[in-house]
Amino acid sequence: MRERVRHVNRIKGLLSKEGVRGLDPGRPDFVRRLSAATTPDGRGLPPHLLAELRREHQSLRLAIAQIAELEAEERARITAPRGDPNTAKIANLIGLRGIGLASAVPLVREAFYRAFNNRRQVGCYFGLTGTPYCSGAMAREQGISKAGNPRARGIAIELAWLWLRHQPDSELSRWYRVRVAGQQGGARKSAIVALARKLMIGLWRYLETGLVPTGAVLPGALRPTGRRSNQDGCVTVLTLWPKRPLWQMGPICSGPTP
Repeated sequence: MRERVRHVNRIKGLLSKEGVRGLDPGRPDFVRRLSAATTPDGRGLPPHLLAELRREHQSLRLAIAQIAELEAEERARITAPRGDPNTAKIANLIGLRGIGLASAVPLVREAFYRAFNNRRQVGCYFGLTGTPYCSGAMAREQGISKAGNPRARGIAIELAWLWLRHQPDSELSRWYRVRVAGQQGGARKSAIVALARKLMIGLWRYLETGLVPTGAVLPGALRPTGRRSNQDGCVTVLTLWPKRPLWQMGPICSGPTP
């Protein structure tokens, strides 16, 4: 992923130096449009720059093809697991709208392969717990500890932003909107970290016990017929698990479900 972003940024940077805008390296006709591109004063792009841009575009296409190949291999492992509980967890995670292979695979491989006893252990492992400071009459928060797995923490925060976009009617998304109503900047960033911690705890419960975050959208085959609320903003889906595992119920999408 980083290599793909690096090539895209390099191409856009080279074009920006010449004042060329509106050329998307991801379009299939990029090379053709590149040959016809002109600078704001009507000049064509220099030959050496065109050659460098074509080389960068070839590297970008190679990176995209390799990413697609890796995703296909991972999807094949998920659709035909051999008793691997982590593979089943990945399949269950991508059953939630807003969670795809790019998030579910590293999240399980980095964090949810472990056995946590309670939600505090989950928060500590991700490094998303607070660090209060108390001295005499002074009491304040010093931010999150950042003592856990840094890669898992980055995925959790990224997934929290995606959760707001793809699960807007969930209880967690509504909590965030109420929390940051009328605020900008640092307050929204602090709230998204809190949302990430709540979301990771909710996903851990979902994988371990079948508790689904309130309002989260599931595939049609897994829509609940009965539920009961608890005090932690989750519901117990009484008919969540079918007789067959999720990975045996058909093709698994690699991104958010519509």
